[in-house]
Amino acid sequence: MSIDKPPLHVWPATAYEAHPWVRPGNEIASRRAKLQARGDYQAAVPPFVAATPVILPAELIALADDASHELARFDAEAGMIAAPFASILLRSESASSSEVENLTSSAKQVALAEIGESKSGNARLVIANVRAMTAAIALSDQLDGNSIISMHDALLRDSAPEYVGSWREEQVWIGGGSISPHAAAFVPPHHTRVPSLMADVVEFAGRTDVPVLIQAAITHAQFETIHPFPDGNGRTGRALLQGMLRHGGLTRNVTVPVSAGLLHDTEAYFRALTEYRAGNPEDIVRAVAEASFAAIRNGRELVSDIQTAAARWGDVVVARSDSSVHRAKRYLLRQPVVNAKTLASELQISEVAAQNAIDRLVDAEVLTQTSLGRRNRIWQAPEILAALDAFGARARRRRG
Repeated sequence: MSIDKPPLHVWPATAYEAHPWVRPGNEIASRRAKLQARGDYQAAVPPFVAATPVILPAELIALADDASHELARFDAEAGMIAAPFASILLRSESASSSEVENLTSSAKQVALAEIGESKSGNARLVIANVRAMTAAIALSDQLDGNSIISMHDALLRDSAPEYVGSWREEQVWIGGGSISPHAAAFVPPHHTRVPSLMADVVEFAGRTDVPVLIQAAITHAQFETIHPFPDGNGRTGRALLQGMLRHGGLTRNVTVPVSAGLLHDTEAYFRALTEYRAGNPEDIVRAVAEASFAAIRNGRELVSDIQTAAARWGDVVVARSDSSVHRAKRYLLRQPVVNAKTLASELQISEVAAQNAIDRLVDAEVLTQTSLGRRNRIWQAPEILAALDAFGARARRRRG
């Protein structure tokens, strides 16, 4: 006599409910589009997951466990190196997370934005994302609704201050045009459901019976399904993922650029989020695990390239051990574009002394001048910018 095995617990799928759509009446659209924007629309009703058992195939649990060990090992490796790799990797993760949203910018423009000299709007948004990631790490000991709102505030307080400070109070949708949600690819829950759903996902994120990487991946997917803000949900959600890796102890020293791993195949990442809403959390767990491996491989190459540049600088720059030129070299490893004012402020020396250090580094071919004329001069460290751009190019290159 055979005994049937009990079925594995099925992760609850997102349901949908009808809501009436009230047209503002002043839309600028074709007659066809206006006709489509009539009547009820379907908004998501995500399940509450705080107490849902997380049951996954053994091979996927093993994959997530392997990725977790590699994350911890890379974090320890990078943390032991004297160069400021925490800042480099944090900015690299922020740039990659922004690029998932098609906000692209060169390493030079991002470095210029850091000192307030970039004309690129995307570069300034990347720096805002650095602030959000920094907030996520700083708040990782107390991951709750207020800390998530603080991450979002750090991201958008300069570019869209009207959106920060609370959960959304309006319907949002993804794709399908701007005049109504009727043709959208996905319509997140009605805003009246957001507070209770966010309280639930925060409770899930606080559980101690789920492996950290699996928990972070599912929390991220549930957050993106809720879409609790009018804008900036993707970047805030990936900042939350980083906060959870730190909260769970997988990272302690650096921000492993997992978003750079997701850039290998953004279509698969978005498909995994869609599958999650259909009741299948396996794909998003696998996507985050595989992204972790890719991020570590790419991150190690970046660290190696930066170390190679630092070693060359050590050979060609001869100065007293207490000279400010050595401190300037260390600063350039994480901020490869400078002017005399920002360097003086960072090193707490006079602008004359900062300019002397810059001149020494120009003579040693560490720095080159990137602006014309003698006023508002800016210098760059080409080797570091090349290493950062190569990191971004590898992140965008799909695996065969």
